[in-house]
Amino acid sequence: MRCMGMSIIGAIFIGLIVGALAKLLMPGKDPGGWIITILLGLAGSFVGTFIGRGLGWYQEGEPAGFIASVFGAIILLLLYRVTFGRKA
Repeated sequence: MRCMGMSIIGAIFIGLIVGALAKLLMPGKDPGGWIITILLGLAGSFVGTFIGRGLGWYQEGEPAGFIASVFGAIILLLLYRVTFGRKA
């Protein structure tokens, strides 16, 4: 049980780093604080895994790498800006 708890904490920590790096690489007005940044990083990892499997970078059951996770988070930021960008 301890191992599972540590992996969840590790995923949250990596999600924070990935989300913060994505926001740093794509400056501008984006949603929220550190919780949103963690969720962005975690979701970016899922997007990176999905795209990586489609391109043949990852096999079934393999998680995305760090760079693919950041790339996925940047894609999510782009989608956010296109969807909820400036309203005229």
